[in-house]
This record gives sequence, C-alpha cells and structure tokens, in this order.
Amino acid sequence: MLSRKKHLEVLTTRAQEEYVWDVIVIGGGATGLGSAVDAASRGLKVLLLEGHDFAKGTSSRATKLAHGGVRYLAQGNFSLVREALEERGRMLRNAPNLVKPLAFVIPVRSVFQKLFYWIGLKMYDLLAGKLGVGPTTMLKKNEVLRAVPTISQSKLKGGVRYFDAQFDDARLAIALMKTLFKLGGVAVNYVPVTGFLKVDEKITGVQARDEFSGQQFSFKAKSVINATGVWVDELRKMDSGESKPILSPSQGVHVVVDEHFYPGKEALLVPQTSDGRVLFVVPWLGKTLIGTTDTPRQDVPWEPEALPEEIDFILNTAGQYLANAPTRADVRSVFVGLRPLVSAGEEKQNTKSISREHTVITAPSGLITVTGGKWTTYRSMAEEVIDLVCEQQGWRNKPTRTRHMRLEDDLPLRKPGSALHPCLELNAAEIAQAVLEEMAVTIEDVLARRSRALFLDSAAALACMNEVRFVLQNELRYSDDELDRQEAEFRKLVAQYSLNGVA
Repeated sequence: MLSRKKHLEVLTTRAQEEYVWDVIVIGGGATGLGSAVDAASRGLKVLLLEGHDFAKGTSSRATKLAHGGVRYLAQGNFSLVREALEERGRMLRNAPNLVKPLAFVIPVRSVFQKLFYWIGLKMYDLLAGKLGVGPTTMLKKNEVLRAVPTISQSKLKGGVRYFDAQFDDARLAIALMKTLFKLGGVAVNYVPVTGFLKVDEKITGVQARDEFSGQQFSFKAKSVINATGVWVDELRKMDSGESKPILSPSQGVHVVVDEHFYPGKEALLVPQTSDGRVLFVVPWLGKTLIGTTDTPRQDVPWEPEALPEEIDFILNTAGQYLANAPTRADVRSVFVGLRPLVSAGEEKQNTKSISREHTVITAPSGLITVTGGKWTTYRSMAEEVIDLVCEQQGWRNKPTRTRHMRLEDDLPLRKPGSALHPCLELNAAEIAQAVLEEMAVTIEDVLARRSRALFLDSAAALACMNEVRFVLQNELRYSDDELDRQEAEFRKLVAQYSLNGVA
C-alpha cells in the first residue's frame, strides 16, 4: 500500500534528522519520474517532489504514441529518430502491459505519394533495426478500406502501412512511480518546492510545503534536478534572478469522439495538413483520439484551453478523410498539452521547426535542469542526466539498470459488467485501487489520471464523481468542506474539457 500520509511522516522524520539525499528530483512527470527511477536503479538515495499530481501536466496529455517521429525523418534528423526508435523498443519490452504495437495507415491519392512514403518508412524500419515492430508495406485501395472501414474513398489510391506503438501516458507515469518505490526511492505528490537551501551560493537542498496541511519542510541533498517540464524556467528563476528563459512552449490539442467514427484497430496518419503538421486518428481505450495542433504560447498555465480555431482545424482535417465526419457536438472530451520546446533563440520562431531534442544545463549553483524531448525518449534522457550527476559527484561504477528493467506496469482492477457508467470501463474496485495503492488523493487524480475517464468522456466522468467522493471520504477521512472544494474544482475542469455545456 502506497500511503501518502505515511510517506510524509517518513519525510518529516528525515528532515528533522537532517538526512542527506543523494538526489532530489523536482517534477513528477515523465522526465522527473524517469530520472528518479534511473538514480534509484543505481543504488542512490532518491526523493522526488511533485507540486501537483504525478503527470498532472504535459505527461498526461500526449497523443499516447511511442514513436520515432516520422516527420523528423523527413527533416533528415536521423540521430533523433534512431534514438527514439531504440527507446520505443525498450518501452515495449519494459512495460508490455501498457505499451503495445500499433499499425498506422497512410492513405495516398497518387502512385507517387505511395512510393514516396513507402521508401521513407522503409528507412524508418532500417533505423529501428532489431527493435523494429513490424515491416512497412504498400496497400491497395481495397486493403485500406478493410483496415479503415470509415475512410473517405474520394481520390483514394491505396496506402502505406507502418508500425509504431501506443501507450497510456498517465498510467505509465504511475508505473514509474511504483517502480521507484520498489527500488527504495520515495516520491510524494502535492509537495511543491518553494525555495532552495544554499551554502556559498551552492544548492545544498530544497524547501517545500505540503499543499494539504501547509507543513513546511527542508530537505538536504547532494544533487538537485529540475525536471518540471514547461515550468523549468520558473524554478531556474527561483534559483537565480539572472536566468534567461530557455523554452518556447507550444500547445497541442486533442479531441476524443466515439468509436463508431473510427472503428478500425489500426491508426490513421494524415501526413500533410494545411499547417504542415501530421494528424493522427487513433483508437484509444474504446474511443477515437484525434490530434494534434502546434500553437505557440507565451504563458504556461496548468490548464491551457483549446482555441476554437484549433478544434475546427482538427475536425475539418479529420472530416477530409473520414466518410462520417465528427462535429463539435460529437466531441466527448478535449484536452490540451504544453510542449517544452527548447528555444533556438530566434524571435517568433515557428514552433514546428524547434527541436524536440532535450537539453541539460548545470547552473552555477549546481542546479541541473533537464527539459525538452518527448515521452518516447524519457528513459534515455534520464540516463544522461543521472550519468552527469554521478560524474559531478565522483560516483563511479554506478551504471544504469533501466535499459532492460521491467516496470511495475500492472493494469487497473476490472471485472466484466461492473462499470459505473455505460460509456466507461471504470468500476468501484479501480477507484479503491487508485486511492489505496496509487497515491490518488483528489477527485481529479482518480478521474483524470489513475483512470482516464475525464479524457475519454467528460460528462461520464462527472457522473462518476460521487462514487470517488465516497471512497476518498472513507479511506482518507476528508471533511465535507474539503470534498466540496475538490468537487467544485473538478466541475470547473469538466466544463473546460467539454464543448457541450457539461457541468
């Protein structure tokens, strides 16, 4: 049982004893959790602090694909593609319950297009080497129709099938959190870092606060890693007021519609949209996921909102390829993720052209910042960062064990016929599991990330709220006032994820 209350008691004791952690990781998304797991796999004493919930930000709002990056191949960035394909293979092997192979169909409207994409994706296969998922093949028109029965036949000349992988991002984050505990590390959510401990301008630890009780902590550490995604610049500014921003964030919007709009088992890739991106139509947990966009932002809110034109772009583009085009009224949920794109320093640069490669920076204070990248490469990013920590600290003979390490990727508890809502698979046992075994402490934690109810069908998620409230009150002994506060917050969130006036 992973009890947040017990972990806080342990942390309180260690803070009082002035216990020194080898590594404190700030940020409980893909990069932070991956870094903490990598450090713990080497036998280091690791503490991870997350100011909200695990994967609350970008790491729960991806397109749910583990991929090499087909469009980076077109840009000639072979090293980035090769690294991502290797890591895709490791994700499939290390978390087989959560990461699965997925075939993609690219519809073509000319023989030239078919040959062009087939040649390019054969190169994709070659770069994957022994970690490849499946071979790229050409498809005749009737084969495309069998694979994608709801595709529009207008100008259709066949297609190309290639393979990548699909995963549940928030659930993989929870698997990493559980793996960290198994390795002897500690992670706690809703404990934001509020400042740094310093001696002679060098960071020696962090100050933090429990969001629920207000309790203040001081934790000492030999090394501190800033892995807060699109919010890394805020922490860098906290360290030094002279820090210059290193990110040019952008947002990606996804819409979710019912399965009947796209009942195929293979995904659809639209290779060239009107804005130069690709668009995915992907079967996901009994629904259809369509995305994404790439819109530059100047701010980094925790709950970014989709612009009306982004929704229209996704639906209009999908409508050009689906015989039965979904409309705004058909959208079950809308979610928006922010990308931590590392800026090249150019004014008003188009974010599609900014590198998805990550960056690692060590400040004069010793604060190590890691940002950029994507879910697929989280593990290799983590390995690089902890290699740097070991080098800086003079720790030798501590190689990573994560390349071939199986994660704690158990699936949620589910029984046939026990769903709380006809549009969701969520049941009471899954809610209890989230609270008792996965450190869910709010209504949102359960319905947005331990289950994916909010992302799949916002109205159905709202209908399950009372059951979650009941479990939280029974297991965590929350007051009615606290649960009322959580309910009000969740209703606001549901309204934002819905296009149709829910909540």
